[in-house]
Amino acid sequence: MYTDEELDAAAAAGILADKDVAGFRRFVADRRGAVDMVEHERFRLLTGFNDVFVSVCCGLILVAAGYLGGRVHPVLGGLAAAVAGWGLAEYFTRRLRLSLSSIVLLIGFAGGTLVAGLTGLVDLLSLDQAQIKDPADVAGAVAGATVLAGIGAYAHWRRFMVPITVAAGSAIALVAACALLLVAVPSLRDSIRVLVLIGGLVMFAIAMRWDSQDRERNTRRSDVAFWLHLSASPMIIHPVFSWVGANGAVQMVSPGLALATCIGTYLVIALVSLAIDRRAMLVSALVYVLYAMGQLFSMAGTAKEMNMALAALVIGSGLLLLSTRWEAARRLLVPHLPGSMREMLPLAR
Repeated sequence: MYTDEELDAAAAAGILADKDVAGFRRFVADRRGAVDMVEHERFRLLTGFNDVFVSVCCGLILVAAGYLGGRVHPVLGGLAAAVAGWGLAEYFTRRLRLSLSSIVLLIGFAGGTLVAGLTGLVDLLSLDQAQIKDPADVAGAVAGATVLAGIGAYAHWRRFMVPITVAAGSAIALVAACALLLVAVPSLRDSIRVLVLIGGLVMFAIAMRWDSQDRERNTRRSDVAFWLHLSASPMIIHPVFSWVGANGAVQMVSPGLALATCIGTYLVIALVSLAIDRRAMLVSALVYVLYAMGQLFSMAGTAKEMNMALAALVIGSGLLLLSTRWEAARRLLVPHLPGSMREMLPLAR
């Protein structure tokens, strides 16, 4: 019996081609009469309890390395965490292919690289360790540190190919681009939400690019796209719902109109999620729509202490029903989309 992780490891080692692994999985699914894996938005987070055990141990080592190195100098603390993260990944990621441990080690490496770069640049810009007062200097330090971290993330991807690395590297690149824009155009500090939204849309486009290369969701590309969607969703959702009044401060329009707009926006997000067969956007927007639904119950005269409970019951029941009829809903929606768009989307089963 071969596990999915062993098949992926064979593909990563070049023993099997990705298309051969995908074909083998389709053959086994057809032979067993199993439900197609594409329906479950499969991704690998945990290999086994040993993975949890190793993750805890690696986390302790990364924290200890960063703390002990930081006692000497903050730059050394970041470098120690980065070196430990890379070194441990050589065995636990490259050889054992432990999913959760690989994520922990990637975060430790990228975080350590970012901290080392940021503290080092702050030292260069502020030799007396005083707080940097010029926002341009802060943005410049962040830009430089994120560029270094982005290079490190790219090297980590080339070496280990952990799916979450692409999302982490993309996020780092977007932060670097925003920081450079703030250096070049300081007035953009008043438009942070616009920059965050644009960054989220860019991340979403990257995710769709990866998704379109694996429409059957059988290879590592699908895992990469999952983390990209998970990263892009809050970047898109937060600015949008803030603008339509779901942050508790409704201005310019009546509360009823703002709350109706929130719920309408969530319905649009649900349609997008169905089309792309990804649930991350629905989860990211859940807090906002719960707040909006709770306010609607309040306007209807419901007792204050029951508002959120009723909102949770309505939204939870609706999403649970949607989950049970997800593929049926996609079969109704996808055929009505433009042909060029359908060619990028997962197949409706």
